[in-house]
Amino acid sequence: QVQLVESGGGLVQAGGSLRLSCVASGNTICISDMGWYRQAPGKERELVATISSSGDTYYADSVKGRFTISRDSEKRTYLQMNSLKPEDTAVYYCNADSAPIPNPPCFGGMDWWGRGTRVSVSS
Repeated sequence: QVQLVESGGGLVQAGGSLRLSCVASGNTICISDMGWYRQAPGKERELVATISSSGDTYYADSVKGRFTISRDSEKRTYLQMNSLKPEDTAVYYCNADSAPIPNPPCFGGMDWWGRGTRVSVSS
């Protein structure tokens, strides 16, 4: 089992920066890809960025050139957010999925989520 805990959210002025962190605990060897999603009030949760176990990254068009995702071994992922805009205001969620590994038992196809950290960008 894996638990994810996000941190780093807060209130920032437009044009400012924040760095979000996600720390995984438990059977972290089971983790394959990791990513960040966000959900604004009244809107569906949307993908922000992902990073694979090999380091391949993907970004939503809305954040390309401003956000950078990274990871540290199998336990942490980070989202560096620069040039923040009011439309970036949302709750940001950390996500991880599983790889099939026998020891400890890891079952592929699982999906873990943190409880979110709030980002508010003022204009």
